[in-house]
Amino acid sequence: MLEDFERGRVSAFFRRVADSIPVSDRPASLVITHLLAERPKFLEGVARLSDVAAVLPKPRSIDEGALRQVKAAMQVDELNRDRFADPEQATAYVESRAAGRSLGLLDVGGYFAPALEHLHTHFSGRILGVVEDTENGHQRYEELDKLHVPVFSVARSPLKDPEDYLVGQSVVFSTEALVRSRDDILNGRPACVIGYGKIGRSVAAMLHAKHVGVTVYDTDHVRRVQAMSQGFRTAATLSEALAGAGFVVCATGNFALREDDFARVANGAYIASVTSSDDELELSALNSMYARTPTEPHVVRYSRTGHYFYILADGNAVNFIHGASVGPFILLVQAEILAALALLASGQYGPGMWEVPAEVRQSIAATWLTYFHGVS
Repeated sequence: MLEDFERGRVSAFFRRVADSIPVSDRPASLVITHLLAERPKFLEGVARLSDVAAVLPKPRSIDEGALRQVKAAMQVDELNRDRFADPEQATAYVESRAAGRSLGLLDVGGYFAPALEHLHTHFSGRILGVVEDTENGHQRYEELDKLHVPVFSVARSPLKDPEDYLVGQSVVFSTEALVRSRDDILNGRPACVIGYGKIGRSVAAMLHAKHVGVTVYDTDHVRRVQAMSQGFRTAATLSEALAGAGFVVCATGNFALREDDFARVANGAYIASVTSSDDELELSALNSMYARTPTEPHVVRYSRTGHYFYILADGNAVNFIHGASVGPFILLVQAEILAALALLASGQYGPGMWEVPAEVRQSIAATWLTYFHGVS
């Protein structure tokens, strides 16, 4: 929990960033977010630039104190991926919150992607564009046949690198804590990391630092070469990577393990994810094949004759169990999201994928250093 002076410093930082890119025609916004303990201050920053029509918290990452605080000041609605997967339902919802307004969509995971074209065509107001926070969301927008509005992605921003690195560390921390809750340890169990993006690299490095043997699997050949250059064993196939692995960390954002893959998981293995279960693990397909038995909090044993394994945190981002904190580094990404929202409101960007300009990122980093490390 932040001290009062720390909350004041965060507010001042966001105020400085928000005021650095003036918005002459104030838009509305819909905000999908992880509603963690520090998030109300970020939402205050969003409210400096836009009229927040609604906040939609991701259901598996809600801090109750933050939820109460935000509900006292803003409209909070339930986030439902099925609603946004149906263009008609999505448009009806957006109309109910921001009819006739210029509207920016702040996304975490590509929720608005399936309905974006329909929203562009049928919404009574104007969709200014989208700001996307995550790699899997970036990919969902990139895969659309045509983008009719600008989409600013911060997923591959250098300002996100510190967050991704520290998320990997927190994933290993939470995985180890849950394994230890069963009087077990990581050491002595070969590990498999599926996905060698920025978070997967951090997970692999942290496991290596704990003297755990790591095999990396990635469908991208370049990433496998990168993993090999860092001293990790790599596997040419997922089956090879899973063979004998005592625990598996899924870091792809795009179904690391599907129905048929679970049969190849070693007996007694622990499976952890760095993102939502509906993005990483096809667990729903196992309901008719495996019995589910909770063994400890956040640990579920899946078993059938001759085969069993453990799923941590119901297949959701395991680090959210312990708050997923990455310290003040998360503020860098949130500040870039604010800058992207301001740029959308400027109306200077056409349809397509965009990044925040390098000079804006430099300004954000300099401001962050001033507020949080006393560097000018």
